[in-house]
Amino acid sequence: MSAALIYYVAASLDGYIARPDGRVDWLKPIEDAGDDHGYQAFYDSIDGLLMGRVTYEAVLAFGGAWPYPGKPCMVLTRGEPPRAAPEVQISHDTPAQAIEQLAAAGCKRIWLVGGGSLAGTCYSAGLLNELVVSFIPHLLGAGIPMFATGLERRLQLREQRSFPTGVVQLHYLLLPDSETP
Repeated sequence: MSAALIYYVAASLDGYIARPDGRVDWLKPIEDAGDDHGYQAFYDSIDGLLMGRVTYEAVLAFGGAWPYPGKPCMVLTRGEPPRAAPEVQISHDTPAQAIEQLAAAGCKRIWLVGGGSLAGTCYSAGLLNELVVSFIPHLLGAGIPMFATGLERRLQLREQRSFPTGVVQLHYLLLPDSETP
């Protein structure tokens, strides 16, 4: 069984997903605007989540209830961070192995949550199928890039949306290597 891996992420207009120290405080004005920018519809469309340790620990630091209820979540790490919820599984597997496990559990659409490092690894390994990026009208100038590593790849625009907040959301399909120059 095969599953699609979707990198759904917010980024500054200059391509950063967080400040150099990992803070995402610059997203607060957009969050406070009251528009979910299609988040709930996206969340309803996925069956599982894949994230790295740094993103996982950042989510835990926000406090409160686990924000991704009812969906299996595989956290890739070499350590043993605490489990935030029963649906969280800590794994020492490769991204490909984790995707296989989520697919075997019935996940057809997997959200790659945050993390430029994991996103770059999945991208370079050819595991990423879709990219949905919400560009925030903010320039950070420096920070954690959307992709830490990667190879050149052509994209096919599937959908574009704009919101009154100034956010522009672009949904791309990653074309197979054979279609990349």
